[in-house]
Amino acid sequence: MRKTLYDLWDNMFKIVVINLGFIAVTAIPIFLPGLASRFFNSTILEMVISALGILFCSIYLASAAFTVRAISDYSSFTFGEFIKNFKIAWPSGLLMGLFIFLLFLVVTVILPFYLSIESPVGLIFAAIIFWTAVFALLSFQYYFSVYVRLGSKTIKSLKKCMLISMDNSGFSLFLLLHNFVVMLISTVFVFLFPGPAGIFLYIDQALRLRLLKYDWLEANPGADRRKIPWEALLIEERERTGTRTLKNFIFPWKD
Repeated sequence: MRKTLYDLWDNMFKIVVINLGFIAVTAIPIFLPGLASRFFNSTILEMVISALGILFCSIYLASAAFTVRAISDYSSFTFGEFIKNFKIAWPSGLLMGLFIFLLFLVVTVILPFYLSIESPVGLIFAAIIFWTAVFALLSFQYYFSVYVRLGSKTIKSLKKCMLISMDNSGFSLFLLLHNFVVMLISTVFVFLFPGPAGIFLYIDQALRLRLLKYDWLEANPGADRRKIPWEALLIEERERTGTRTLKNFIFPWKD
């Protein structure tokens, strides 16, 4: 978390620009459907524009997630690299966009339908759908980082996300709640900072460190999975991150 804070501060301008782009593309699914309905009065057209807008937003977010990996890896990036990442990120963004659209339908249409059925059967189905959606959120928050870090195809990345979530259930819940709080904080800054880019940076760094556990387990077969030597595994990371005083955090050029 400390490294994420330092990285956000050191790359504030780039983070803000990426988030500004996200705000711009978000206007497509939010405003264009209503504008189209005024001129064409077509519900189908509204749904098509909304779906396409969500898919484009998701592809944009995928490119952002791919790009901030450089910051997570103690490097930086150019905006030219961000544009190039669209070519790499669009399959993962497309799939996640479909998932988001499906989740939207589940929450707004399917779940209310089963809740409206006044019977135990309706309540059981509603509970199953609700907890399935929760598990999906816990798992697929890792999706973009898993896709870019583990070099998997889209479907394999989804499977790996679920395995990571089940193996790190408490951590996954904390991560989801953390990201929700960060998003709430971002509303104060109109989602410009930390915003989606800041959240993806934190997820990527969290996953990168979590993967150290699996490297250690692979190197130590038969070891107790409940006794991971995190203090030893994170020594190098802590040394590279270092610490900062309040003075050199705000005015690093005076150090």
